[in-house]
Order: sequence, then structure tokens, then C-alpha cells
Amino acid sequence: MSFHAVVPAAGIGNRMGSDIPKQYLRLRDKMVIDWSIQALLNQPGIETVTVALGNNDAFWPATRSAGNPRVKTVVGGAERSHSVLNALRALLSDAAEDDWVLVHDAARPCVAADDMSRLMQLASEGIGGLLGVPVHDTMKRTDAHANVIGTVERNQLWHAQTPQMFPLGSLHRALQDALLASVAVTDEASAMEWAGHQPRMVEGSASNIKITRPADLKLAGFYLAE
Repeated sequence: MSFHAVVPAAGIGNRMGSDIPKQYLRLRDKMVIDWSIQALLNQPGIETVTVALGNNDAFWPATRSAGNPRVKTVVGGAERSHSVLNALRALLSDAAEDDWVLVHDAARPCVAADDMSRLMQLASEGIGGLLGVPVHDTMKRTDAHANVIGTVERNQLWHAQTPQMFPLGSLHRALQDALLASVAVTDEASAMEWAGHQPRMVEGSASNIKITRPADLKLAGFYLAE
């Protein structure tokens, strides 16, 4: 089996309150996105990484990943789904439809190699799958005014993470068809679900955090130090 990776990195990340997109913030000795890409490049079996960048991205050339021959770039889109779709289209010119592709957030620098190995093994036994962690907290639903209107049963609820891994051709078709149908998909698994598939949930680690707020950067630094 052949494996490739896609990293959507065209977002700005307004919740960080920074002039610099979150994927380009410094984390220990390099940028956040370099940690995320390096984790993919270090994973046995992954041949290439395709990064979807914002138009006129001025930060990418300063990354350590920019000069790596296994890393390719494409122009991203307005939403994550558009960026991933652009990367998949580019990848289809070099890879086969039955190759596997792992889509990973640019701002998830702490993904563990063992978790990715388990995902690559278990998800490849079916239509694909994704990393996630079970919900342990009590879940509440509120109205538009933040008033609690109910408690949500947490059994069999998961926090979805990345990477999310699917056959290249199947994911490309699912995303393309969902966008043509104006279906809002927030991750790759939801596109595959809309197409009628049932992705496999593979338990990952709570340390595989997505950096969205300033406190997350400090926590990621702690996990990487460990």
C-alpha cells in the first residue's frame, strides 16, 4: 500500500489573537507547522506531504519544511474542505486512486507516531478512519442565549482528531460531491459519512491537541518536551 499526506494550511486562526497565522507561530525551536509536517514525514510508509497554502502566503518560505523534496504545495481555498480538495486533485496527478491519504491539521504538532501507525493499520482494513478520543466530560446543550436546555448522553461520543485516512479517489469524490451539493463538511470523515460510508474511529491520545488559543501553544510545548 502507498500512503500520502495532505496538510490544509490556508487558514488564519483568528482565535489566537495574533497577526501571524497559528501554524506559523514559534513552538520551541521551530514553527508549529514544521512539527506537524515532520511527524508525517517521519512516519514509515508516508511518501509525500502536500500542503495547501493561502494565496500569497508570505510565511511558508521561512519554514524548515519549504525546502524538503518530499513536501509539495498547492494553493488552498476559502474553507478547509476546498483546500483539501485542491490538494487531492494535485495528488491524483502522481498517485493512484486506491492509494491512502492522511489529512492532518497544520496546527496539531503533537500527534504520536504510535497512534498514526495504529490508524494506518486499522483504517486500511476498511473504507478508512480517523483518530479520536472518547468524551469523558458531561455534555450540555444550550440555547442561543447560553441557557442549558439539556444533558447529552456521552456514551459513544468522541472528539474527532486528525489524521483522518481514506482512499485518495473515494475521498476526492466524496468531498467534490458534497461541495457541489452545498453540504457543509467540517472534516474529511463527515464527507465520507455523507457519501454513505462508515469510517472507523481509532482511539488516539489526548495530547494530540489542536492549537486554537494561546494557552494551547504552552500545552503543546509541554507535550513535546515530554
